[in-house]
Amino acid sequence: MGSNQEHRDEEVYDESSIKALKGLEAVRKRPGMYIGSTDARGLHHLAYEVVDNSIDEVMAGFAAKINVTVNSDGSVTVSDDGRGIPIGIVPGEGKSALEICLTDLHAGGKFDQNAYKVSGGLHGVGVSVVNALSEWLVATVKREGKVHRQSYRFGNADGPVEIIGDTNETGTTITFLPDRTMFETVNFDFDTLQNRFRNQAFLNTKVTIDFADDRTGKREVYHYDGGVSAFVKFLNKSKTPLHPEPIMLQGEKGYADASGKKIVVEVDVAMQYTDGYNEAVDSFVNTVSTADGGTHLTGFRAALTKTINDYGKENNLLKDISLDGTDVREGLTAVVSIRMPDPQFESQTKEKLGSSVAQTAVASLVNERLKEFLDENPSVAQTIVKKAIGAYEGRIAARKARDATRRKSALDSTSLPGKLADCSEKDPGKCELYIVEGESAGGSAKMGRDRAFQAILPIRGKILNVEKTRQDKLLDHEEIKNLTIAIGGGIGKEFDVSKARYHKIVIMTDADVDGAHIGTLLLTLFYRQMRPLVDAGYVYMAMPPLYRAYKGKKQIYCYNDEELARAVAEIGQGCNISRYKGLGEMNPQQLWDTTMDPENRMMKRVYVEDAVMADQLFSTLMGDDVEPRREYIIEHANDVVNLDV
Repeated sequence: MGSNQEHRDEEVYDESSIKALKGLEAVRKRPGMYIGSTDARGLHHLAYEVVDNSIDEVMAGFAAKINVTVNSDGSVTVSDDGRGIPIGIVPGEGKSALEICLTDLHAGGKFDQNAYKVSGGLHGVGVSVVNALSEWLVATVKREGKVHRQSYRFGNADGPVEIIGDTNETGTTITFLPDRTMFETVNFDFDTLQNRFRNQAFLNTKVTIDFADDRTGKREVYHYDGGVSAFVKFLNKSKTPLHPEPIMLQGEKGYADASGKKIVVEVDVAMQYTDGYNEAVDSFVNTVSTADGGTHLTGFRAALTKTINDYGKENNLLKDISLDGTDVREGLTAVVSIRMPDPQFESQTKEKLGSSVAQTAVASLVNERLKEFLDENPSVAQTIVKKAIGAYEGRIAARKARDATRRKSALDSTSLPGKLADCSEKDPGKCELYIVEGESAGGSAKMGRDRAFQAILPIRGKILNVEKTRQDKLLDHEEIKNLTIAIGGGIGKEFDVSKARYHKIVIMTDADVDGAHIGTLLLTLFYRQMRPLVDAGYVYMAMPPLYRAYKGKKQIYCYNDEELARAVAEIGQGCNISRYKGLGEMNPQQLWDTTMDPENRMMKRVYVEDAVMADQLFSTLMGDDVEPRREYIIEHANDVVNLDV
């Protein structure tokens, strides 16, 4: 009886078990629900939320200047010249509007369409979430002739709003220091932030964003009168356009909602074809990037396919063929930006739009405006249709090549590449594929691995640069064909991530310039031809050590010069140092101990923080234009070895 009673006490479930998380406790308990993750992406999302609020003031017509500074202590300051957050006491609450905005998850002006017709900070939880996940936050508001100030610690107000001065200006300044106990890193990355702010300046021609980093002295000022057209030109600066100016498709569409109230959707599209083979279509709602697309992007794609097919058939450019979406988007760079009241997103991080009216509005406007453009510009229209026909022919050729590969595989029971040393485990979720540069390193990896769940595929030299190659030529390349068959799921637009044979695909190359080049070629292949692998988080970079410090039986593996210095100090005089120039210099046991053993290894997961930035990076590094690549390497000379997409 005694043991049963003890067990019951441990599992008691009554009213005392129910926990009501008050205020911002829910955010600190489950931060990922509000900012997506607690890694670097989640950290940067804090800055985005604050800046988005200032952008909302710009879209409402009340602000024109935003200053963003990463301070030397790691905090971030965002200041605008908007109306300033209201500071009066809210009826029935007994607190200022400022404090409620910063401490109540579901409070803010975004719920009142009289305050903001369109906004990017839509859920009314943005700044309060930032406050909850900060060690401290200080809000300074210029409004009604006074400067008001209130400080917070871990989401709680230190005291009431204070008046600290007089002013003739208006605006809001928020300074916050992320809570290091909440995040894996609290180090803001300049390039990540600048890409976000640059995008927002392209999408808001009235704003000037002044971005400074006091840690390094870097400063950038963004203002673009050309809007989305200038945005597309910027994205294509490392590419070769097929027509000199982007095609602009702009206008408004009005609809009545269920209650009969009119909803106006503003559509702003710029598009330009290049001689490349990759599609780069980026979408935004109220200037917020929708990385996973949504209804507005679906509307654009459907209208583009229909309009180009219609034009081709009406003008006898298409005989007995119909172009599909991938054909008409080959080599296309486009920005699809809409503004609308109360858009419905599928998550708090606003990565996919779900509003059906957006699809109708974009499809309708693109159909009308693009048809007008093609009719009025027949030479550009013919260039576009010919480009799409070339894509169609390449797609058919690629399909025949894949079918031939599949037929051969079906007849051959040993269809996996002969160089692949596969694992015995069949559950993809438990399987790892190491792609290893060179036969000697491949041999060490095969001998050192755990055969139960680790597969090894050696590759010889540098694979084809897929940035400059049409898909039908890829499967003619032996190494890419081996990779495609080993990974499973196919290649290109038809790639099916659910058929991937491994959920960890690890690029393992030497820590030198050639190794970095091979790694970049492989990343380009995965990003351009097997993108769902990257999106699913299946692609990793192995991190082999650079040094082994040893003396007698004591040894320490080191991954950089700082670790080596600490190891030498720990081991003492007479310490021996081995510098690994390549993976092949390690014996199988050393390779297992340092780079392949799940208990000890370090790996970088490859993810795409910003699709716009990633597309530009691959175009710059792997494209034909030498000058942008030279500029990039000079600018990033100190950290190019640690390039992380």
